[in-house]
Formats: sequence, C-alpha cells, structure tokens
Amino acid sequence: MKVLAALSGGVDSAVAAARAVDAGHDVVGVHMALSKSRAQHRTGSRGCCSIEDASDAQRAAAHLGIPYYVWDLSDEFEDFVVADFLAEYEAGRTPNPCVRCNEHIKFAALADRGSALGFDAVATGHYAQLIPGLTPTPELHRAVDRFKDQSYVLAVMGQERLTHSLFPLGDVASKDEVRAEAEARGLRVSAKPDSYDICFVADGDTSGFLRRRLGSRPGAILDASGKEIGEHRGAYAYTVGQRRGLGLTVPAADGRPRYVLEVNTAANTVTVGPKEALSVSAITGRDIVWLAPDDDGESGDITIQVRAHGRDIPATISREGDTLSVELGEQLRGIAPGQSLVVYRGTRVLGQATISGARRVE
Repeated sequence: MKVLAALSGGVDSAVAAARAVDAGHDVVGVHMALSKSRAQHRTGSRGCCSIEDASDAQRAAAHLGIPYYVWDLSDEFEDFVVADFLAEYEAGRTPNPCVRCNEHIKFAALADRGSALGFDAVATGHYAQLIPGLTPTPELHRAVDRFKDQSYVLAVMGQERLTHSLFPLGDVASKDEVRAEAEARGLRVSAKPDSYDICFVADGDTSGFLRRRLGSRPGAILDASGKEIGEHRGAYAYTVGQRRGLGLTVPAADGRPRYVLEVNTAANTVTVGPKEALSVSAITGRDIVWLAPDDDGESGDITIQVRAHGRDIPATISREGDTLSVELGEQLRGIAPGQSLVVYRGTRVLGQATISGARRVE
C-alpha cells in the first residue's frame, strides 16, 4: 500500500512512519508547514511547525530511507483552524483546535492531496486503534494506552476518512515504549519533549493571543444576581468553568472561589458564581458525526467524554436529526458550548457532536 506518513518532527510520528515501513508499505514522509511564521523557534514543549521540527522530521525521514517533502498548508490551517478558533471564542464558545485540525487538515487537506497523488492512506502518530468490524468501515477504538489515547480528537474525522487512515501506535502499552523503540532504531527524536497546549499559541497565553487578534472590548463581570462586581477586557477570553484570571478584586461574601457560569458575547458580559452552579445533568450537541452505522447508541452501556483527557461518564443518548441529547449518569461541571462530546461503547467510538447547551442542576 502507498502510504503518506505525516511527520511532525516528534517521536510519535517518526516511530509510526518506521512501523509503516516495517509493515511493507511504500512510505513517503511529509511535514505539514502550518505556521505563517516559519522563523519561530520552539520553546521547550510549546509550539509547533518550527525550524527545529521541520529539521527533525527531515532527519527522521533520511534515517528511515524514505522520500521527504514539506507541504505548505498554512493557508488551510489559518482558514479552518485559527479562524474557527477566533470565531468560536468571539461567539462565547470554547473550541478545541486539535479537533478542527484533525478534521480539516490532517484528515482532509493532507489526505485529499495524498489521494490525488495516488496514495492509499495517511499514517500518523496518533494513539488510537482501527479494528475491523461488521461493516466495510473499520471501527475506531481507544488506544491500548488509555493515558495517551487520542480517539477523542479523532472522532470528528468521519467514516470515509477511517478507511484511509493508519494509526501504527494504537497497540503500544505506554509512551515510554515508543521512546525506547525510537532509541533502539537510532532516531534522534527519542528524547524530544512532547508538545502540548494550543500549538499556534507558542507562549501558552491564550487570552493574550485572543486580545491581539480580536482587540480589547471592556465589559462587565456580573455575579449570579446580575450585580456588576468587576470589569473584563473582552468576554471572548473567558470560558465556562474558568476560575483563574478573572481579575476580581472584591472577594465573594462567603470567601469562596468564583467560577465563570456564563459568557454572553452579545451583551459583552461574564457571569460568575459558586462552583455548585456549574453542575449539569444533561447536555445537548449539534453537528453530529456518527461513525457506527451498525450501532445507534440508544441502548446498552454507553459512556461519553467531554474533554481531551477526561474520564468516561455513563450516559443515555438519543438522536433526532442533527441534535444529540445526553442524559448523564452523574453530574458534570464546567461544560462549555463549543467543546467536543464523544460517545463510546466500551473502547469503541460511536460518534461525536459539538456541545451546544446543558441543563443545570437546580
């Protein structure tokens, strides 16, 4: 099989490409240039698409003896990931840019270009498993290493993309095993730190990034009764469940911490209150992507996950058109519109939706 290996410059993608070569595939390595600022440098484990990453990817390809190319996808990344990130925050929602990147870049733009060039599949260093099932489309399952599992951010890719994807690391027991394999193979990235946070916000200051791109928009911070208790520089920079960085100088009457309960960008207000007011018992989702044509998820043991490294929550679900309704088996806190909600049966991913609302516990 002719395989396009996405080489980020990290250890995971390098080992994934090596395993694809070992499996007998005709492998070509591609580094995706996503940043508009190619001169940027990596800071520890922050940032991506830097000079160092491109160089590390090239060295890995040379070591594996496979062709290597750099594809400039910075326009697509800006249009589909960064612009979406800004628009979602501006609308008072909390996006997950990794989900959008997988949907529009790694398994759309990259795969489409690869398909046009005659490639059969894209191999990445994601931690997830594709397992043959009862339908022609393979089933997406959690990785063996639950701690590193990335099925949550892959659920949005859709059935068609699954048939043209390879995840060679899905069966490894731990990241230590990947690093040891990389060292044994002589790959110089074996000890390279993992990247984390939002890749295009290299300094980790998301609020600062939003202010630079969206401008300062002062407004009121309100308590749960509607009383003004402070001022913000832009409601877009807050997310439901946030505790730190509220900028409040007057403590609550009971002395307890306050959390963001609601972001209203139309009125440019942020409402805060006690932690208990964040509890929800039901969630509504939109823009459903369903991966399991043989399983509607409306009976049996179902769980959901609402954060990239969140735990399984028992739930019952129902679908009507493009709306997903979820009744939670236990209360959750800090559910923000715009987050991704993924439905599982055991380790299998059934589907995904974008959170549009939640029912609070009275």
